[in-house]
Amino acid sequence: MNASEFSALLLLATAMSFSPGPNTTLSTAMAANLGLARAMPFVCAVPVGWGLLLVLCTLGLGALVLALPWLGWGIQLIGAAYLLWLAYRLAQTQTMGQSDSAMVVGFWQGVALQFVNIKAWMLALAIVSGWVAGHADAAARLAVVMPVMLAYAFVSNLTYALVGSLLRHWLAGPDGSGTRLRWFNRAMAAVLVLTVSWMLLR
Repeated sequence: MNASEFSALLLLATAMSFSPGPNTTLSTAMAANLGLARAMPFVCAVPVGWGLLLVLCTLGLGALVLALPWLGWGIQLIGAAYLLWLAYRLAQTQTMGQSDSAMVVGFWQGVALQFVNIKAWMLALAIVSGWVAGHADAAARLAVVMPVMLAYAFVSNLTYALVGSLLRHWLAGPDGSGTRLRWFNRAMAAVLVLTVSWMLLR
């Protein structure tokens, strides 16, 4: 992989990893509601799940999804339903105390979410088709691409989680009423709903 290809990879990784999406929205919301420590299993799950998705796409799963449109639609519908359910639970969270039952997305749930996250699929397919597949040194290219993308997946979600954790005290409000938290959670839920709309209408 030459320097220009690697630079293009970094640009794509930056644009896709740090732009808002299901993962970054959930990282922010969980850290704001539960604290950074409780959000870290999800933050760590994102690169693990996305790395597995990238490997499977390299092995041919991506080509299968592209060849069978109904399979792609099935992935989108499952992902949309799950994100809408999370958005509903988040919008209903009124106080920090309610967050324990409403906002926990554990490690394995976070890993599984990558397989129904259309943004993760788009990035994996773009990278496999542009940087890995069809090259004689495909395995060596994957060995370069994988750590870079895992680092981006981790750092981007950690950054959003840090923002959420820094907002936590302010969201609780000076009187502990939780008014700010309610509006924040509704805004995060709206982002998830907009993400679903983009997934289904793109």
